Amino acid sequence: MKILLVDGTIIGTKTSVILEKVKDYIEEISTEHTLEIIRFANYEHQFVDGRPMDQYNDDMKLLVSKFEQADGYIIATPIFQGSIPGVLKNAFDFLHPKTMRYKPVSIVANGGTYQHHLVIENQLKPILDYFRCLVTPNYVYTHSSHFDTNNVIVDEDVHNRLRELARVFVQYAEMSKGLCKEPIDTH
Repeated sequence: MKILLVDGTIIGTKTSVILEKVKDYIEEISTEHTLEIIRFANYEHQFVDGRPMDQYNDDMKLLVSKFEQADGYIIATPIFQGSIPGVLKNAFDFLHPKTMRYKPVSIVANGGTYQHHLVIENQLKPILDYFRCLVTPNYVYTHSSHFDTNNVIVDEDVHNRLRELARVFVQYAEMSKGLCKEPIDTH
């Protein structure tokens, strides 16, 4: 299975650090998956404005293609101003509603206050529910205090929760193999 680990921001490094750890923990559990980290900072983004897909730049077409080809996702996002970054929402807006259907998704996020974990519940999960993803019940939210000055995760509880997230994600990935994926009709 091809798993896409999505760094859903164009600034900062903590989400990337978290994704690298999740990748390591998934690889410890299973070698059956092809894992790819994509960093939104490496793409030239355009706003969704209703044009046909062929009128967007190559980076946006590539992003959509990577989402379509993936069998599962780890979505990583910082929380800014009590919300997910606009670039992440914009990427979701590019996707056909069936792109992520019945595919496993786990969420990791980080923010400056402990209360911002509610953004996952109130904003990100409803978007993923719209896509009918198989969202794992255990997301991991980190706070800046969980990192040292070099952005290394120093909190052992966070490591344990990331290991658990990886374990549950791999089980959801196995479960999803038996679900019928509907083809995407782009016409």
